[in-house]
Amino acid sequence: MSSFSDIEKMMVEYRRHLHRNPELSFQEEKTSSFIKQVLGEQGVRIEDFGTHHSFAAIVEGSGAGKTYGLRAELDALPITEKSGVDFLSTNPIAMHACGHDMHMAIAIGVTLSLHRQRESLKGRFLAIFESGEETLPGGAQAITQSKLFSLLKPDAMFSIHVLPELEVGKIGVCPGKYMASGDEVYITIDGKGGHAALPHLLTDPVVCAAEIILGLQTLVSRKAPPLIPTVLSFGRVEALGATNIIPDEVSIAGTFRTMDEAWRNEAHRLIQQTATGIAASHGAKCEIEIRKGYPSIYNNPELTLLVKRTATELIGNKNVVDLEPRMTTDDFAYFSNLIPSVFFRVGTGFPNTDNPQLHRPTFNPAEESIGVAHSLLSKILLTLMA
Repeated sequence: MSSFSDIEKMMVEYRRHLHRNPELSFQEEKTSSFIKQVLGEQGVRIEDFGTHHSFAAIVEGSGAGKTYGLRAELDALPITEKSGVDFLSTNPIAMHACGHDMHMAIAIGVTLSLHRQRESLKGRFLAIFESGEETLPGGAQAITQSKLFSLLKPDAMFSIHVLPELEVGKIGVCPGKYMASGDEVYITIDGKGGHAALPHLLTDPVVCAAEIILGLQTLVSRKAPPLIPTVLSFGRVEALGATNIIPDEVSIAGTFRTMDEAWRNEAHRLIQQTATGIAASHGAKCEIEIRKGYPSIYNNPELTLLVKRTATELIGNKNVVDLEPRMTTDDFAYFSNLIPSVFFRVGTGFPNTDNPQLHRPTFNPAEESIGVAHSLLSKILLTLMA
């Protein structure tokens, strides 16, 4: 889109302000205050969820009808920005490298658009601004357990997420199981260290840890049901020895991802069993902690089809992309597991460019996508609330 309406131009300015002033998870006091001020000055009703800085902006139609929600995240990532834009983050330890500034600006715009047309609408709209999505335990679960959410519980929920792999002007959808659950796995192996030249006198926790890492891969290749996506990866190994010193202890940390709750729980048991068994075979002991993270996201097929059809009408069939499931996580899953929901992607990649990925210090989404997302969400919600 080469031009914006007045409200879309305002959204770009809001996005740039939010980008300049990022705040980390559960610390988004100024971010929430800014959005509350922008919407409150236009007469939008604001209610706090009573959970950190999460709040709702509420638009009431003139007639009875269903309630619809749109989630946007408030928090930034602990990254020093290197994107080179002229509205660079002023916080040296935080950056909106996951596009949450885009999501917030779009949610502000949709809220204002619906608020201006509220007399012709039926039902209720909630823009849910969530604190702490990037850090466990996230903010969504606390919102769903709040008194305000139970009073204003939506009949359907929407969420968007920018995607640099998808060219600006395109929308991506995936019905059914779309994103994985995510759990953190921490294992500490206690052995007996000493001189590296005398291994026969030791219980080597380094060799034990190596075998545990390799042994746990059989959970994916031999224990996981073949039709259930599963990933178990270890990205941290800490053995504080030296070239000639075997340490007493080794710690490893990783992530477990899948899309089935029954298998997820069984896998947790097998991780415990396998690691403990391997450690025992070495004469070592191990402590295992599995921090259960977000569940998997399920996209309601009917809502996904609504998004796809509306996007096709708005931007054309060639710009609506069918996406594959992905093993990343998002705590929007707490909404999608509770009520009919859809989480879809908004293309932010510049054409013919190697666009930096999400969570990179050089991430720089195309702002034209703000207008695409605003137009699509507004059209969907105006149709549902007509």
